[in-house]
Amino acid sequence: MSYSTISYTTRDHVAAITLDRPEAGNRLNLELAQELAEVCRFINQDEAIYVVILIGAGDKAFCEGGEVEKSGNIGSAAAVAAIEKPVIAAINGDALGPGLELALSCDIRLASDKAKFGFPGVAKGLIPAGGGTQRLPRIVGRGKALEMILTGETITAKEALEIGLVSKIVPRKELITEAEALAKDIAARGPIALRFIKEAVNKGLDLTLEQGLRLEADLYFLLHTTADRTEGINAFLEKRKPKFKGE
Repeated sequence: MSYSTISYTTRDHVAAITLDRPEAGNRLNLELAQELAEVCRFINQDEAIYVVILIGAGDKAFCEGGEVEKSGNIGSAAAVAAIEKPVIAAINGDALGPGLELALSCDIRLASDKAKFGFPGVAKGLIPAGGGTQRLPRIVGRGKALEMILTGETITAKEALEIGLVSKIVPRKELITEAEALAKDIAARGPIALRFIKEAVNKGLDLTLEQGLRLEADLYFLLHTTADRTEGINAFLEKRKPKFKGE
């Protein structure tokens, strides 16, 4: 596949999506939004992909926002959130507005020590429209989310780590290596189990505890019908690494 605003590579069951508009701070525009949505759909159809990394080109910005309103900002975060495989955000620089919403739609967030985060739109009379008002409080809590959105102030990577917005801070030059190592480690697990874990956690947040436990049990028993589960058991008994096929 050929794209003009993103780059897409795959290796060892890991896909890497790079927002490739460094001259524009990797800001979303209509073309980037459309290409991002297309590649996310493709990833869901590609059973050879187990884990995804999302990063911005250059060393200054992950994504500084959207160029204009109604440019596809809303759909971009939704497209990333709809990826059924685990998604790691390697936040190499500023993640602002719709850019922060992209990061929030990922499952694990690693940040450069130079990254900054925020929703500055309130200064223009705007509110987040790509899931920011919903995903941010689910991750950092209601109080901190309201503070960030109402004030429009940016926070540093250090503060993002303290409030749980990111799980680790990495020197900028080491970020992609760290993200790739994490992705490789996760990809060594059973791909069906990875998808089921993500489904159970994400859907469970919107269910009662009883409903969430039932969903977890259903997925657990469904997993036992797969060839990967049999391979996992055999590998354990034979004291070798399992060779999962996603079947």
